[in-house]
Amino acid sequence: MLLREPDLRRLLWIRLAGQCGDGVFQAALFSAVFFDPSRATSAHEAAVGFATLLLPFSVVGPFAGVFLDRWRRRQVLLNGNLARAVLLLGFAALLAALGPTSPPVLGLALVIVGINRFVLSGLSASLPTVVHARELVTANSLTTTLGGGAFSLGGGVALGLRSLVGKDATGAAQVCLIAGGLYVAAALVARRVAPGRFGPSGKPEHHDLRAALGAVVGGLRDGARHVRGHGPAARALAAISAHRLFYGLSFIATILLYTPRGALHGGGFLGLGAVVAASVVGGLTAALVTPGVTRRFGTQAWVSTLFAGAAVVEVVFGVPYTQASFVVAALGLGFVAQGAKICVDTLLQESVDDAFRGRVFSLYDTLFNVSFVAAAAVAAFLVPANGKSYLVLGVIALGYALTAVVYGGFSRARAAQEGPEPVVTRSPVG
Repeated sequence: MLLREPDLRRLLWIRLAGQCGDGVFQAALFSAVFFDPSRATSAHEAAVGFATLLLPFSVVGPFAGVFLDRWRRRQVLLNGNLARAVLLLGFAALLAALGPTSPPVLGLALVIVGINRFVLSGLSASLPTVVHARELVTANSLTTTLGGGAFSLGGGVALGLRSLVGKDATGAAQVCLIAGGLYVAAALVARRVAPGRFGPSGKPEHHDLRAALGAVVGGLRDGARHVRGHGPAARALAAISAHRLFYGLSFIATILLYTPRGALHGGGFLGLGAVVAASVVGGLTAALVTPGVTRRFGTQAWVSTLFAGAAVVEVVFGVPYTQASFVVAALGLGFVAQGAKICVDTLLQESVDDAFRGRVFSLYDTLFNVSFVAAAAVAAFLVPANGKSYLVLGVIALGYALTAVVYGGFSRARAAQEGPEPVVTRSPVG
C-alpha cells in the first residue's frame, strides 16, 4: 500500500496541516475584504487585491526554485512553516488595527502567501523522493486532493467561525490565529524527518547570500533549457497556465455573484459555501478517476478531455445563473481543476531531473500566479459588479475549447516524433 512509507505519511501530514492553515488564513482575509457588510467590492478592487498578493511573488518565485535545489527541502518545510506562524501574529494585530485593505496588511499578507507558495513547491519537489516512479500518478492524486480538501476544510472552518466572532476585521484577525497553530503543527511533523530525506540529491551547496543570488540567473536559464528539452513538461506548463487564466476568471466572477451587490447575493455565505463544497467533491472524484483513466488513455489525452469538458460545463450550467446550476458547474470545474493538476504534476515529475525539480516547480507556481493575475486584470474590465456576464461565460468556454484542441493536437503530433518520455527513477537521498 502506498502509505506504508513512513516519510510519505509525514510529507502528507505536513501538506494537510499547512494547507488547512492556508485555507483558514485566506478565507479569513478574503471574507473581510469581500463580505464585510460595511463595504462593497467591485471587480476592479478584486483585481487590485489579487494582483497585490500574487504579482510580486511571480517575480521572486523563480529565486525560490534555485534555493529549493540547493537547500535541504526538509529544512524548507520546517523553517517555512515556523516563519509563517510567527508572521501571522503580526498580521493578525495589523488586520485588527488597520483593516484588510491597508498597505501594511496587504504587504505582510504578500510575504505570508509567498512563503506558502515556497512550501508548496517544496512539497511537490519532495514527493518523488519517497514514491516510486510508477506510483506518481496515484501519489499525486492522493496528496494534492487531500491537500485541496484540507484547504477547503480550513476555509469552511474560518467562515463558520466568522459568524461567531464577527464579520469585521477584528473577527478575521482572531480566526487567522488558528492558521498559525496549524503551521506550527506542520513544522513539528517536518522536524521528525531526517534532514536529507526529501532531497535534493547529492550534497547541498552552501553559498553566502550574494553568491546564491548570483547563481539564480544561470540556474533559471538552465532550468528553462531543461523544460524546453522535455516536450511533455513544456506543453503541460503552457496548458495549465491557460487553464489557470480561465479558471481564475470564473473564480472572481463567482465570488462577486455572492457579495452584497451580487446577482446571487441572497445565497450569501451559505450559497457560496455550497459552491465550494461541490468543487471539493468534484476534486475528490477526479482523484479517484484520474489514475485509472491515465493508465488506459494517457495523461496528455486526459488533460485535453478535461479542458473540453470544462467548455461544455461553462455553457450548459453557467448560462442559467441559478444557485442549483452553479453548484453543478462547480462540481464539474472542481473535477477538471484537480484532474488537470494531478496530470501536470505527474508530467513534470516524470519529465525533469531531480536536480531541476525545485526550479521547475517554482516556475510552475509562478505561472499559476501570473495567469491568475492576468485573469484578475481581465475581470476588472469584463466582469460587472454583480458578477453576472454572458460575455465572460463565452470567453471562458471558448478559451477552454481552444486550449483542449491546441494542447491535444500538439501532444499527438509531438508524441510520434519524441517517443515516450523516459520515466525518472526514485532519487537516492542521504
